[in-house]
Amino acid sequence: MKLRCLIVDDEPLAQRVVEKYAHEVPFLEISGKCGSAMEAMEVLHKEEIDLIFLDINMPRLSGIEFLKSRKHTPLVIITTAYAEFALQGYELDVADYLMKPFSFERFLKAVEKAREIFAKRPGKPAGKTEEQDGEEQIIFVKSSKKTYRVNLEKILYIEALGDYVKIFTEDRMIVSYQSLKNIETMLPPQRFPRVHKSFIVSLSRIDLIENNQIRIRERLIPIGTNYKSDFEKLIVSL
Repeated sequence: MKLRCLIVDDEPLAQRVVEKYAHEVPFLEISGKCGSAMEAMEVLHKEEIDLIFLDINMPRLSGIEFLKSRKHTPLVIITTAYAEFALQGYELDVADYLMKPFSFERFLKAVEKAREIFAKRPGKPAGKTEEQDGEEQIIFVKSSKKTYRVNLEKILYIEALGDYVKIFTEDRMIVSYQSLKNIETMLPPQRFPRVHKSFIVSLSRIDLIENNQIRIRERLIPIGTNYKSDFEKLIVSL
């Protein structure tokens, strides 16, 4: 599944930054670029767009005015140098708010969030994954000065360690400076439930469940009291 994206920004350099970042993300597809909100309106009349990267400060019609003028708008990630419009943006239900200049890692976080929202929108097939479209499902994870491409099929479990998480896969362990809650938002919950305040597991990798513990390979993972009920309901529903 790819998200068809439209870049709306009157600054060519800003357009190029978003386009460059988007080309590095397999589930994004740039359908067009517009220098104004008026141009974007024309594109939306002709094409089906899933996600808009929208600047705020543009001639004739600002990004905020553009959002207010439409009854039905694709998902929107605002890209701007003006922090004072953040509240207005969130009141208009945007997926995220990127402050220029933003890093590739921050961009990734925003588009992962948009993808999660898109997958839950009405009319989307429940439980559909990229594998069903013939594509592998992946996330990008930053570790130190490197960004790793991680195939979800290879993840065994994820463990919180203070301000870090450890992602255990079939062939390696990646340490990333982020919260478990943050990485939880990047994963499909039906496949990667949180079973403890410090653990997320891959359902397909569970070998055994016994005595409030999950065994994945040689590792025993506790099932937390606050997570037990939801986990049991998920298992029963499979």
